[in-house]
Amino acid sequence: MSATDLLEALPDLLVVLHRDGTLVGCHGGRGVGALKPATDSVGKPVEVSWPESVAGLARQLTRDALAGRRAAESVFEHDGHPYEMRISAHSANTVLCVIRTVLQDPVQEAPEPTRGRPDRRGILRRFRELMSVAALRKAPATVAVIQLDGVIDIEQLISVDVSERIMRSALFRLLPLCEPERGGPWRYLGQLGDNLLLLVLATADRALIESCITEACDNLRQPVGVGDAVFQLTPYCGVAILGRDASSPKTLLRHASAAATEARRTRGRNPCFYGDASELTTTAPLDIAHDLKDAIANGDVRLRYVPRHDLASGRLVARVGYLRWRHRVYGEIQPVEILRLAEVTGLSGALSLAALKRLREDFPALTRNTDARVRVSFGPPRQHLLHAGFVRDIERFLAEGTVPAERLELRISVKASPARSPAEFNSLAQRGVQLVVDEIGRGMDFPLEWLGRAPMAALLLNRSWVEAAMTDAGALKMCRASAALAKALGWTSIAVGVDGVVQRDTLLELGCEQGSGELYGESVRAEFRADAMDHAPAVVAA
Repeated sequence: MSATDLLEALPDLLVVLHRDGTLVGCHGGRGVGALKPATDSVGKPVEVSWPESVAGLARQLTRDALAGRRAAESVFEHDGHPYEMRISAHSANTVLCVIRTVLQDPVQEAPEPTRGRPDRRGILRRFRELMSVAALRKAPATVAVIQLDGVIDIEQLISVDVSERIMRSALFRLLPLCEPERGGPWRYLGQLGDNLLLLVLATADRALIESCITEACDNLRQPVGVGDAVFQLTPYCGVAILGRDASSPKTLLRHASAAATEARRTRGRNPCFYGDASELTTTAPLDIAHDLKDAIANGDVRLRYVPRHDLASGRLVARVGYLRWRHRVYGEIQPVEILRLAEVTGLSGALSLAALKRLREDFPALTRNTDARVRVSFGPPRQHLLHAGFVRDIERFLAEGTVPAERLELRISVKASPARSPAEFNSLAQRGVQLVVDEIGRGMDFPLEWLGRAPMAALLLNRSWVEAAMTDAGALKMCRASAALAKALGWTSIAVGVDGVVQRDTLLELGCEQGSGELYGESVRAEFRADAMDHAPAVVAA
């Protein structure tokens, strides 16, 4: 059988379209006969083959796919039958359009049991498909998000493998609830996150929803055995109803997740409906601020490390540490929010010392099998920098001996630095600590006189300028000026957000010497573990 015969036998319709909406080629389509263009349609506008609504959708998705260089998709209905259209760029001026029939009753189909790590992208795509079809048919649908309390603790204290095995066990437990012969509205989807399950119910009746969710949660509360160990999980469920709480799949999922977080916060055994969780947005900051002190004391605030490289040679020069805190209820808290909360609660000093303790514990694994010149970098909170005992705290940290002074880099906020005399940093610089000026460009308050007298060794370019330098002439000028300032002072200039070879080469031409970003394998870790370290390979300049 020839390749053409194979294409023609496909149930999906494969259509190549020009950016102007002209049909270039067509194959397959045995499963969507009503939409298959005639053989003489090649070279003609899509409106000749498809009704105006379908042709208009194709033109819109074509524009989106070519503009974003990524696939665009949607679900539509034609002659009472639901279809999925997915369009992706095929060349600079053409796209590949795939049209397939959506299952007549997708809400009733349960997925195959998951093997290994769940395909969460596939789950989300399936979810969007179900919600779109339900909206088209005006059929009732409810989204339930279940947080399994205890899974994150197991992941952090024991291993990721054990936590994933527990989640798979939880998934398989719910599968019998979705069997068609049981009847009822149960329709199971799968795993949404590390500790999140996603369920869909083909009903909007509150009493029925509560009954089904209660059954699922009772099932999940049963002990889970992994090897010789037995674990007890606590489920908390949030619910959002299609049409009442939201009409788009993305918003519906967000609302269900917010309601699940509220259920977790209030320790509720019953499902929390989105409309009942409106106070969540006002109570979250208070809860997080209240828990920060305990998180610092318990060592829950960790560091993630991003590699920094020499731009010319690709040699690893530093592991840069950033604050990371995963709240038990609200999930990942952004570093800027951690610092803000520490300032308003007076915990900046304690937070900084806890982060230095974590840095000391991580140092052996961070520097194992690396060049002796590779440093570890830490940016103390501004309130700690302003404290009279800051330099003494760093000297005590160095006196403990784990981290040699010549292997430590401190990123000093340019906004906080003028409050201290430049001479106060001399003792650290003389011991070999590398001091880097951070936050250059956030405001027009460059303390040039202070910078000229301070024992600094490097300057960090503003990240937003670096990221915009390839498209914004103003940002490029500011990067050039910052690199020139560093050169005039005899410092190393460092860029954050170096994501491509062309960007790297441009920064090298400006005089920038070091950088971090996706080009060098930058990635995010929930926490540092010796066996989960990002060993990014050196990238040699082309």
